[in-house]
Amino acid sequence: MNTFLSNQNIQMPNMIYGTAWKKENTTDFVYQAIIKGFRGIDTACQPKHYREDLVGQGLLKAYESGVKREDIFLQTKFTPIDGQDKLNMPYLENDEIEVQVEKSFETSKRNLKTDFIDSYILHSPVYPGAKLQRVWEKMQEFYDKKEVGQLGISNCYDLDVLVYLYDNARIKPSVIQNRFYAQSGYDKDIRKFCLEKGIIYESFWSLTANPHILSSELLQNLANKYEKGVAEIFYRFLNHINIIPLNGTTSSIHMIEDLKINEFELLAEEIDEISKLLN
Repeated sequence: MNTFLSNQNIQMPNMIYGTAWKKENTTDFVYQAIIKGFRGIDTACQPKHYREDLVGQGLLKAYESGVKREDIFLQTKFTPIDGQDKLNMPYLENDEIEVQVEKSFETSKRNLKTDFIDSYILHSPVYPGAKLQRVWEKMQEFYDKKEVGQLGISNCYDLDVLVYLYDNARIKPSVIQNRFYAQSGYDKDIRKFCLEKGIIYESFWSLTANPHILSSELLQNLANKYEKGVAEIFYRFLNHINIIPLNGTTSSIHMIEDLKINEFELLAEEIDEISKLLN
């Protein structure tokens, strides 16, 4: 399973390269990730944590070396004001929310040197529900104009919020991107809802938040059996349970190793055993 099919019939790579916190090295890391084989890139129009402009430079460098834009799954986000550095953001503090979304989207297209974003995500829910709907309606306009392929939401850990969004959206969410960790119960109920509705669940902090799983005897034994690192075992497991992990490694060796999760399959009983570690 090298790709996942979203409810908008968009083929998504089974692992996506995450560009947060890469700072001035972003261009090189994005280029290296693509050259090593990554075909999905995740970023955000949030200068506080992302250099989206340098993601664009890394993409250009990859295109110049022969990679085609249509072979890259490009995902970025509208970050609400609470997640921004107010001294450096793509819109004004007193802009209407729809104008904030519009300005952020236009900035993203400029930064990423493209007129089409494969997946456009609301970086975190906004409240109250009426405001969330206003943001989503604006994002739906980009979809209607064929400027985005699908829509999604991130950092949404309340199933009621996701259900509200889904029920009220004309263009249903195709993606949810959440931190995958014990504090949220690994989003069991949210992931069940996603499975029912054809929403793709993307995980971040998949390794960072789960050292207890990576260091478990079970994963150590599986790593020995398959002759892979424990990270690759866990990433493969995530694919098996319908999750696309984000991968933010800065190591070109890990980039190559992690992409080898396509080369093996875990047995059903091994998947069940790892699943028990999520309880």
